[in-house]
Amino acid sequence: MNSLDALKQYTTVVADTGNFRQLAQFAPRDATTNPSLILRAVQQPEYRPLLEATVRAHPGRALDELVDRVLVAFGQEILKVVPGRVSTEVDARLSFDTGATIARAQRLIAMYEAAGIPRDRVLIKVAATWEGIQAARALEHEGIHCNLTLLFAFCQAVACGEAGVRLISPFVGRIYDWYKKAAGSQWDEAANAGLNDPGVKSVTQIYTYYKHYGIPTEVMGASFRNVGQILALAGCDLLTISPELLAQLQASDAPVTRHLDPEAAQRAVLKAVSYNEASFRYALNEDAMATEKLAEGIRAFAADAAKLDTLIQELAA
Repeated sequence: MNSLDALKQYTTVVADTGNFRQLAQFAPRDATTNPSLILRAVQQPEYRPLLEATVRAHPGRALDELVDRVLVAFGQEILKVVPGRVSTEVDARLSFDTGATIARAQRLIAMYEAAGIPRDRVLIKVAATWEGIQAARALEHEGIHCNLTLLFAFCQAVACGEAGVRLISPFVGRIYDWYKKAAGSQWDEAANAGLNDPGVKSVTQIYTYYKHYGIPTEVMGASFRNVGQILALAGCDLLTISPELLAQLQASDAPVTRHLDPEAAQRAVLKAVSYNEASFRYALNEDAMATEKLAEGIRAFAADAAKLDTLIQELAA
């Protein structure tokens, strides 16, 4: 048994890509996309025809609608390959607008449903800002399930659980990046690897808290830099992994040990916490890593969304 198959014994494996032609070889259950992944895909010759056909099929439509139709077109193709769900992201430029996020999510779901895709096969990705979490709360009440992304802080995870969101995506690799950069020449790679990786420790804390208190929100580790981070989170509800790292796992026969376990989490001694808007904002502000990585992530996704806008505008002209 290779390491990928061994991992699947404990964790649902998700592919983190817009390149739907790569998916079948890894047999993931779900797939996740984001503006950067879709932008990367549409710039490749094999995916360009899907972009062009989608834009041509809807002449005269507003740019934001065309963008959503492209995202849904990729989601439809992904769902032909994976048996589970696809995550499709709301424009990151709406990360601080609850009403606009809700409206955009509703439109994305309507597009999927018009194409014959039931809403339970789609997760709407929303940045885990306070506004995004409140949008997700409202959407979940409508039966529109959400994946809260750009999650770096424990307070974000707690607030998502309280809002009843379906799934969260804590970012392992970006947390690791921040601590490594902050440490500079003092960084000890060996001492901060595996279970001691700061990103791994963050996801472990969230998973343990959720399972201890019976919070049904699914935990999906994301943004991995190496196979070691993935294996250290074996047992997490889901892990979303790039095709490059999926290939490394598939090519390896290293044993996989379960590290996250719900029964062990229930035995942990933990204090329950809760956040309102003021205490959430203060807790996030106190976490320099989370504050910086959340802002950086929104800026990066917004920049790639703007590049995708430009590509589509040129085709629609």
